[in-house]
Amino acid sequence: MMAQPVSQRLCSAGLGAAIEAIIDRPSLARAHWGILVQTLAAAPSARRTLYARSAQQYFIPASTAKLLTTAAALQTLGPQFRIRTSVYRMDLADQVILRVVGRGDPSLSRKDLQELAHQVQQQGIRQVDRLLADDRYFRGDPIHPNWEWEDIQSGYGAPVNSLILNQNAIGLELFPQAVGQPLQVKWEDAEAAIGWTIENTSITVGPSEPEFVEVGRDVRRPILRVRGQLRVGSAPDSAAVAVLDPAEVFLKQFQKALVAQQIQVRQASLDRTVEPGKQQEVGAIESPPLMALIQEINQTSNNLYAEAILRTLGTVDNPEDSSLSIGLQRMKTTLTRLGVNPSGYDLADGSGLSRHSLASPEALVQTLQAMASVSAYRASLPTTATAGSLQRRFEDLPVQTIVQAKPGTMTGVVALAGYLSNPDFQPLAFSLIVNQSPLPVRELRQAIDDLVKVMARLQSC
Repeated sequence: MMAQPVSQRLCSAGLGAAIEAIIDRPSLARAHWGILVQTLAAAPSARRTLYARSAQQYFIPASTAKLLTTAAALQTLGPQFRIRTSVYRMDLADQVILRVVGRGDPSLSRKDLQELAHQVQQQGIRQVDRLLADDRYFRGDPIHPNWEWEDIQSGYGAPVNSLILNQNAIGLELFPQAVGQPLQVKWEDAEAAIGWTIENTSITVGPSEPEFVEVGRDVRRPILRVRGQLRVGSAPDSAAVAVLDPAEVFLKQFQKALVAQQIQVRQASLDRTVEPGKQQEVGAIESPPLMALIQEINQTSNNLYAEAILRTLGTVDNPEDSSLSIGLQRMKTTLTRLGVNPSGYDLADGSGLSRHSLASPEALVQTLQAMASVSAYRASLPTTATAGSLQRRFEDLPVQTIVQAKPGTMTGVVALAGYLSNPDFQPLAFSLIVNQSPLPVRELRQAIDDLVKVMARLQSC
């Protein structure tokens, strides 16, 4: 049974039946649904629950978990907070020592390293006896302990450390060739590809064949593995692999940036034991403001940015415990203060990539209700009019209807949570989650979209 056309308006009393006509379809009968739809209001007493199904139960939220992370970050750090990467000079025993200190800026690029090196050169430094890279600001393992094997090989599951460069990933594109030939692998950064071995078992197939591509890497050695197939004449496929030794890569690239500024570097190493004495900052670069970073998190569902921001919450008082665990604790404290039930979620990470992360539709909607008046938060959410993850969805909704929502997707999981406004009804906060389904993602996403279209039919009557 298909959802009714958007043009057929609906009274709130009929919303439940319209929703259940979708989620009770035979193909979805074994799926586990969590749904909460409320009218948007500042005071909890003014909110009306229009529909709820398993709203207090735990679900795997996938990337909708980022709604909790970004809300806590904005409330704790403020929208103008920036992450600073510093270069310090220490003069010890007639040696010039440069110490670059990373604080987990996920936006740092090679161009930023060139700017840092230029600032050092402007200080009159022409020779460095020791270059130290301090990667100790975030405490704990940079590779999440319960992310899945295929995730930590991929660019979207890159390790999270204090010295991040180019999102700790190497991008590449796969181009189809003539039928029967392997796909051509082209690295986005030729220099970053030096030293890699490619094991390519992919193939170019005819125009009627199915397409799929899998890209991974050896977790001990720089070996790229490519398998799958693309149709002849089709568009290239983009992918990325994780850098597994990001601090070493950062150090090497910063040393090259210094040499390009005619600064000789005699020795370079990671700073694992040196405690800074008297030092002077001779270079620094700051990230964009937090409001821009969370826009990247929610618009493009950037996992690395989300994890870096979560760990930033865990370094406020420089605790001895891991930045991940402290960040999760601070998130819970902040969201509880906002009115989010602390027992309504149990996150293992900040991005939702972990299948150990759990959240209820109620917790997501409580967060959305609490943050509805925060302009930086609302502006960070994808809409159908932006270049984010809702593009080409809900194109048949009336132009006056606005969907601002964060999607989440992984195998067997599709979710969407956010706000919906139409001129004929009160604004809504909603969370829609489906778990434990073997259906393809596109079918589950279509069911979610049909639910949104049902909500968009509401009118005051």
